[in-house]
Amino acid sequence: MKVTLFGAGGGEVTGSTYLIESGKSKVLIDCGLFQGVPNADQRNRIPERFTFRNVNSVLLTHAHLDHTGRLPILAQRRFSGEVFCTDATAELADLILRDAAKIQAGDLIRTNRRRQREGKEPLQPLYSLQDVENITSRFRCVDYDKPVTIAPGIEARWIEAGHLLGSACIQVSVEENGSKKTVVFSGDVGPFGAPLTRYFSAIERADAVFVESTYGDREHRPFKETVNEFIEMVRTASQRGGKILVPTFAVGRAQLLVILLAWLFRKQELKPFPVYLDSPMAIEASRIYLNHPELWHEQLKEIVDERPLRDELVAAQSKVCVTAEESRALNNIPDTCMILAGTGMCNAGRILHHLRNNVWKPETSTVFVGYQGRATTGRALVDGAKEIRIFGEKIIVRASVHTLGGFSAHAGKSDLLKWLSSMIHCRPKIFVTHGEDRARHALAASIEQQFRIHPVLPASHETIEL
Repeated sequence: MKVTLFGAGGGEVTGSTYLIESGKSKVLIDCGLFQGVPNADQRNRIPERFTFRNVNSVLLTHAHLDHTGRLPILAQRRFSGEVFCTDATAELADLILRDAAKIQAGDLIRTNRRRQREGKEPLQPLYSLQDVENITSRFRCVDYDKPVTIAPGIEARWIEAGHLLGSACIQVSVEENGSKKTVVFSGDVGPFGAPLTRYFSAIERADAVFVESTYGDREHRPFKETVNEFIEMVRTASQRGGKILVPTFAVGRAQLLVILLAWLFRKQELKPFPVYLDSPMAIEASRIYLNHPELWHEQLKEIVDERPLRDELVAAQSKVCVTAEESRALNNIPDTCMILAGTGMCNAGRILHHLRNNVWKPETSTVFVGYQGRATTGRALVDGAKEIRIFGEKIIVRASVHTLGGFSAHAGKSDLLKWLSSMIHCRPKIFVTHGEDRARHALAASIEQQFRIHPVLPASHETIEL
């Protein structure tokens, strides 16, 4: 049995893709997009020689683009297998992939106009909406905690990961040459404390574990402390009178923030002000969240049962912005308001227009609530850049910039160790992936210190024999 990393190895956080090969079968765990890295577009264009025609199936941990974004390329390569995932992941991945195809098409219009002026050949998108439809038609939904045969000699079980609606860690059992090995892929593990989706579940058996390390070098601030920090930041920003811009991951983070704001208005912790959800994808994702209350955290169920949270948002004159015209109209609002717009790393989407129009104003506040990849505009702002470039235009940064790590949907170091602890009695081989070098080296050191197991830090495209 072999596992090859075709992404999220060698100090990378995105592009998560694992190929499992046994004597009988080939299976992919995720097929994610590279984001915020040099030459991302080139790396996402899977070489023709790297064909997936012989892959039996794909197993998805969750819907985020860095775990699903290259799936439509499989359709181009005549992939004929099935894509297994939970119900909520199927719905969210369909939404996310369609949005990605539309963004690519829009971005290429501008890029190809420039290339035409330069006398260069036009570029083609990674994939089309038709490619998305072709791959999503192969989605097959599974239940949590029920073993499923997904290829000859390979069985898989999806276990709650607590990261996103429908997210899962995948426990894969492979029978080969009369023996059975169990390998666990963490996907993205969620933190304890955020009252939106259920927390991760314990996994009892593993011969090998591939564990993410996005925040393996740090602890997140406790959720309650982060809420208090958020309240003080919003109060200060309101006194300054400017817009509060929140680059928002449309699936997960946007829903958490809207619910939190409505709850703070209800409890009179904050004086109500308009909140604009300026992301068609976040609006649609919110509908999907509402359709799956069985996956909500118990605390969220209690809050909603008390009284619908939309009552507070209506009272604050909060709105959703579906069209581009509604988004542009936000430029004319003179008073304090909060704008939640995608994308979360400021590498595309409507947030770029809001930053261009506001980040040079000293009364503006910008709040980051999630991981910022290298080489993204979001990372530049978090790192204290005095100027940024948006659509080729240099913009001076005078806005205040805040980072609230406690709203992250990723587990910090202690929670990752807690997730691992239920499997340690098996003394599994541990492979630390899906993290920048500083984070994965720190997590590896903590694993060795706490569990007396020496982890492996695999490189990109490395093949591991189990």
